[in-house]
Amino acid sequence: MKKLKPIQRFAIAVGPYIIKALAKTWRITTLDYHHWSDRRKKGEVTIVALWHGEMLPLLYQHRNQGVAILISEHRDGELIARIAEKLGMKTVRGSTSRGAARALISMNTSLSNGDDVAITPDGPRGPFHSVAPGAMIVSFRSGAPIVPLSAHADRAWVLKSWDRFIIPKPFAKVVVAYGDPLVVEAEDSRAAADNTELLESAMQMVSKKASARLAR
Repeated sequence: MKKLKPIQRFAIAVGPYIIKALAKTWRITTLDYHHWSDRRKKGEVTIVALWHGEMLPLLYQHRNQGVAILISEHRDGELIARIAEKLGMKTVRGSTSRGAARALISMNTSLSNGDDVAITPDGPRGPFHSVAPGAMIVSFRSGAPIVPLSAHADRAWVLKSWDRFIIPKPFAKVVVAYGDPLVVEAEDSRAAADNTELLESAMQMVSKKASARLAR
Protein backbone atom coordinates (compact mmCIF):
# COMPACT_ATOMS: atom_id res chain seq x y z
CA MET A 1 0.00 0.00 0.00
CA LYS A 2 1.38 3.38 -1.03
CA LYS A 3 2.04 6.03 1.61
CA LEU A 4 -0.30 8.90 0.92
CA LYS A 5 0.11 12.60 1.57
CA PRO A 6 -2.34 14.29 3.98
CA ILE A 7 -4.11 16.03 1.09
CA GLN A 8 -4.57 12.68 -0.65
CA ARG A 9 -5.99 11.07 2.48
CA PHE A 10 -8.39 13.99 2.77
CA ALA A 11 -9.41 13.56 -0.90
CA ILE A 12 -10.13 9.87 -0.30
CA ALA A 13 -12.24 10.67 2.77
CA VAL A 14 -14.42 13.37 1.19
CA GLY A 15 -13.97 12.78 -2.55
CA PRO A 16 -16.69 10.14 -3.02
CA TYR A 17 -19.25 12.30 -1.24
CA ILE A 18 -18.36 15.33 -3.38
CA ILE A 19 -18.49 13.23 -6.56
CA LYS A 20 -21.91 11.81 -5.67
CA ALA A 21 -23.31 15.22 -4.76
CA LEU A 22 -21.99 16.75 -7.98
CA ALA A 23 -23.08 13.82 -10.15
CA LYS A 24 -26.65 13.93 -8.84
CA THR A 25 -27.00 17.27 -10.65
CA TRP A 26 -25.83 15.87 -13.99
CA ARG A 27 -28.38 15.11 -16.69
CA ILE A 28 -27.08 11.80 -17.98
CA THR A 29 -28.16 10.26 -21.29
CA THR A 30 -26.99 6.80 -22.32
CA LEU A 31 -26.64 5.55 -25.90
CA ASP A 32 -26.74 1.85 -26.79
CA TYR A 33 -26.40 0.73 -23.18
CA HIS A 34 -27.79 -2.63 -24.29
CA HIS A 35 -24.39 -3.52 -25.77
CA TRP A 36 -23.30 -4.11 -22.19
CA SER A 37 -26.50 -4.57 -20.19
CA ASP A 38 -27.77 -7.43 -22.35
CA ARG A 39 -24.59 -9.36 -21.67
CA ARG A 40 -24.86 -8.76 -17.93
CA LYS A 41 -28.45 -10.05 -17.92
CA LYS A 42 -27.21 -13.25 -19.56
CA GLY A 43 -24.33 -13.58 -17.09
CA GLU A 44 -21.76 -13.02 -19.84
CA VAL A 45 -18.63 -11.11 -18.83
CA THR A 46 -17.39 -8.09 -20.74
CA ILE A 47 -14.24 -5.99 -20.97
CA VAL A 48 -15.05 -2.28 -21.09
CA ALA A 49 -12.52 0.19 -22.49
CA LEU A 50 -12.59 3.89 -21.62
CA TRP A 51 -10.23 6.82 -22.00
CA HIS A 52 -8.37 7.76 -18.82
CA GLY A 53 -9.57 11.35 -18.94
CA GLU A 54 -13.25 10.31 -19.06
CA MET A 55 -12.99 8.09 -15.99
CA LEU A 56 -14.89 10.25 -13.48
CA PRO A 57 -18.37 10.29 -15.06
CA LEU A 58 -18.00 6.63 -16.01
CA LEU A 59 -17.03 5.62 -12.47
CA TYR A 60 -20.21 7.28 -11.27
CA GLN A 61 -22.33 5.80 -14.05
CA HIS A 62 -21.20 2.28 -13.12
CA ARG A 63 -20.98 2.68 -9.36
CA ASN A 64 -21.94 -0.28 -7.17
CA GLN A 65 -21.86 -2.72 -10.09
CA GLY A 66 -18.78 -4.62 -8.94
CA VAL A 67 -16.77 -3.91 -12.07
CA ALA A 68 -13.05 -4.64 -11.63
CA ILE A 69 -11.08 -1.68 -12.99
CA LEU A 70 -7.37 -1.74 -13.76
CA ILE A 71 -5.59 1.01 -11.83
CA SER A 72 -1.86 1.75 -11.94
CA GLU A 73 0.34 1.20 -8.91
CA HIS A 74 1.83 4.69 -8.66
CA ARG A 75 0.71 7.13 -5.95
CA ASP A 76 -1.91 8.88 -8.09
CA GLY A 77 -3.27 5.45 -8.94
CA GLU A 78 -3.62 4.68 -5.24
CA LEU A 79 -5.82 7.75 -4.83
CA ILE A 80 -8.02 6.78 -7.78
CA ALA A 81 -8.23 3.17 -6.60
CA ARG A 82 -9.38 4.12 -3.09
CA ILE A 83 -12.08 6.44 -4.46
CA ALA A 84 -13.19 3.85 -7.03
CA GLU A 85 -13.56 1.26 -4.28
CA LYS A 86 -15.69 3.66 -2.23
CA LEU A 87 -17.92 3.98 -5.30
CA GLY A 88 -18.47 0.22 -5.32
CA MET A 89 -15.84 -0.80 -7.84
CA LYS A 90 -13.32 -3.58 -7.53
CA THR A 91 -9.71 -2.80 -8.42
CA VAL A 92 -6.89 -4.65 -10.16
CA ARG A 93 -3.49 -3.05 -9.67
CA GLY A 94 -0.91 -2.75 -12.44
CA SER A 95 -0.48 -1.30 -15.91
CA THR A 96 1.18 -1.96 -19.24
CA SER A 97 4.35 -0.31 -17.91
CA ARG A 98 4.44 -1.66 -14.32
CA GLY A 99 3.14 -4.99 -13.10
CA ALA A 100 1.82 -5.82 -16.57
CA ALA A 101 2.03 -9.62 -16.38
CA ARG A 102 0.41 -9.73 -12.94
CA ALA A 103 -2.30 -7.31 -14.03
CA LEU A 104 -3.16 -9.42 -17.10
CA ILE A 105 -3.42 -12.54 -14.96
CA SER A 106 -5.57 -10.75 -12.38
CA MET A 107 -7.95 -9.41 -15.03
CA ASN A 108 -8.37 -12.88 -16.52
CA THR A 109 -9.05 -14.20 -13.02
CA SER A 110 -11.70 -11.52 -12.48
CA LEU A 111 -13.39 -12.48 -15.74
CA SER A 112 -13.24 -16.16 -14.78
CA ASN A 113 -14.94 -15.25 -11.50
CA GLY A 114 -17.79 -13.58 -13.37
CA ASP A 115 -16.73 -9.94 -12.98
CA ASP A 116 -16.68 -7.45 -15.81
CA VAL A 117 -13.36 -5.61 -16.10
CA ALA A 118 -12.59 -2.05 -17.16
CA ILE A 119 -9.37 -0.89 -18.80
CA THR A 120 -8.09 2.55 -19.76
CA PRO A 121 -6.01 1.69 -22.86
CA ASP A 122 -4.20 5.05 -22.75
CA GLY A 123 -3.40 4.83 -19.03
CA PRO A 124 -1.69 5.42 -16.76
CA ARG A 125 0.68 7.87 -18.46
CA GLY A 126 -0.53 8.24 -22.04
CA PRO A 127 0.06 9.45 -24.65
CA PHE A 128 -3.40 10.99 -24.85
CA HIS A 129 -5.91 8.63 -26.50
CA SER A 130 -3.26 6.10 -27.43
CA VAL A 131 -4.06 2.38 -27.22
CA ALA A 132 -1.82 -0.05 -25.40
CA PRO A 133 -2.29 -3.77 -26.18
CA GLY A 134 -3.44 -4.94 -22.73
CA ALA A 135 -7.18 -4.98 -23.49
CA MET A 136 -6.63 -6.87 -26.74
CA ILE A 137 -4.52 -9.52 -25.00
CA VAL A 138 -7.03 -10.01 -22.17
CA SER A 139 -9.88 -10.27 -24.67
CA PHE A 140 -8.02 -12.87 -26.74
CA ARG A 141 -7.07 -14.98 -23.75
CA SER A 142 -10.47 -14.84 -22.05
CA GLY A 143 -12.74 -14.83 -25.08
CA ALA A 144 -14.65 -11.87 -23.62
CA PRO A 145 -15.44 -9.06 -26.08
CA ILE A 146 -14.46 -5.45 -25.55
CA VAL A 147 -17.20 -2.81 -25.32
CA PRO A 148 -15.79 0.71 -25.78
CA LEU A 149 -17.28 3.52 -23.69
CA SER A 150 -17.12 7.28 -23.99
CA ALA A 151 -18.44 10.11 -21.85
CA HIS A 152 -18.84 13.71 -23.03
CA ALA A 153 -20.19 16.73 -21.16
CA ASP A 154 -21.43 20.05 -22.48
CA ARG A 155 -19.78 21.89 -19.58
CA ALA A 156 -16.76 20.56 -17.71
CA TRP A 157 -13.57 21.52 -15.99
CA VAL A 158 -10.65 20.11 -17.96
CA LEU A 159 -7.49 19.53 -15.96
CA LYS A 160 -4.11 20.48 -17.38
CA SER A 161 -2.92 16.88 -17.26
CA TRP A 162 -1.76 14.56 -20.03
CA ASP A 163 -5.20 12.88 -20.15
CA ARG A 164 -7.20 16.18 -20.15
CA PHE A 165 -9.23 14.77 -17.25
CA ILE A 166 -12.81 16.05 -17.33
CA ILE A 167 -14.99 16.94 -14.36
CA PRO A 168 -18.51 17.76 -15.56
CA LYS A 169 -19.78 20.94 -13.95
CA PRO A 170 -22.98 21.14 -11.89
CA PHE A 171 -26.11 20.50 -13.99
CA ALA A 172 -24.03 19.55 -17.03
CA LYS A 173 -25.50 17.39 -19.78
CA VAL A 174 -23.49 14.16 -19.88
CA VAL A 175 -23.73 11.61 -22.67
CA VAL A 176 -22.39 8.11 -22.06
CA ALA A 177 -22.14 6.06 -25.25
CA TYR A 178 -21.49 2.34 -25.66
CA GLY A 179 -19.97 0.82 -28.78
CA ASP A 180 -20.54 -2.51 -30.48
CA PRO A 181 -18.78 -5.44 -28.76
CA LEU A 182 -15.38 -6.04 -30.34
CA VAL A 183 -14.42 -9.70 -30.62
CA VAL A 184 -10.66 -10.19 -30.80
CA GLU A 185 -9.76 -12.96 -33.24
CA ALA A 186 -6.07 -13.75 -33.59
CA GLU A 187 -3.66 -16.66 -33.87
CA ASP A 188 -1.96 -15.87 -30.58
CA SER A 189 -1.45 -13.16 -27.96
CA ARG A 190 1.25 -11.45 -29.99
CA ALA A 191 -1.03 -11.16 -33.00
CA ALA A 192 -3.82 -9.83 -30.78
CA ALA A 193 -1.45 -7.20 -29.36
CA ASP A 194 -0.55 -6.10 -32.88
CA ASN A 195 -4.19 -5.25 -33.71
CA THR A 196 -4.61 -2.28 -31.38
CA GLU A 197 -5.79 -0.17 -34.32
CA LEU A 198 -9.09 -2.09 -34.19
CA LEU A 199 -9.74 -0.91 -30.64
CA GLU A 200 -8.48 2.59 -31.40
CA SER A 201 -10.96 2.85 -34.27
CA ALA A 202 -13.80 1.56 -32.06
CA MET A 203 -12.90 4.06 -29.33
CA GLN A 204 -12.88 6.92 -31.81
CA MET A 205 -16.23 5.84 -33.21
CA VAL A 206 -17.98 5.70 -29.83
CA SER A 207 -16.47 9.06 -28.87
CA LYS A 208 -17.89 10.61 -32.03
CA LYS A 209 -21.27 9.05 -31.21
CA ALA A 210 -21.32 10.70 -27.79
CA SER A 211 -20.13 14.02 -29.18
CA ALA A 212 -22.74 14.04 -31.95
CA ARG A 213 -25.58 13.36 -29.51
CA LEU A 214 -24.37 16.13 -27.22
CA ALA A 215 -24.31 18.58 -30.13
CA ARG A 216 -28.03 18.06 -30.88
